Amino acid sequence: MTSIVAPVSGVCIPVQQVKDPAFAGEMLGKGVAIEPTEGCLYAPADCEVSAVADTKHALGLTLLNGAELLIHVGIDTMRLNGKCFKPQVKKGQRVKQGDLLLKFDLKKIEKQGYDTVVPIVVTNYDEFGTLQCNTGTVATGDEIITID
Repeated sequence: MTSIVAPVSGVCIPVQQVKDPAFAGEMLGKGVAIEPTEGCLYAPADCEVSAVADTKHALGLTLLNGAELLIHVGIDTMRLNGKCFKPQVKKGQRVKQGDLLLKFDLKKIEKQGYDTVVPIVVTNYDEFGTLQCNTGTVATGDEIITID
């Protein structure tokens, strides 16, 4: 069993409640989303950074068990073209759970009119057994997903 912890503090909701059809319809993967209360994103498990979006708003992570995670800060935030986002990691970098991955300016993103919800989805969920998701108020480091 592999645990994925909250990469940011806030309120954790089912991904189906995200106001974006691709995430809500689980087209990008299964998981949860967090309505963040802070602007720092931390590694949700020991993993390798497999992608950093050119627009800096999303990260791809590969966990030790092969699970592939997509963490996407906000909805339609690629339109900000990297403004408000400061990646702290590079593609290919190995990180430990709790390492700082990305800083983002929550207030500026909100001011620009974007939803700041942070979907955390397992994109290759079909390669695994059960995905268990927890919801409610979470602090960085609280378990949010377990994969069998």
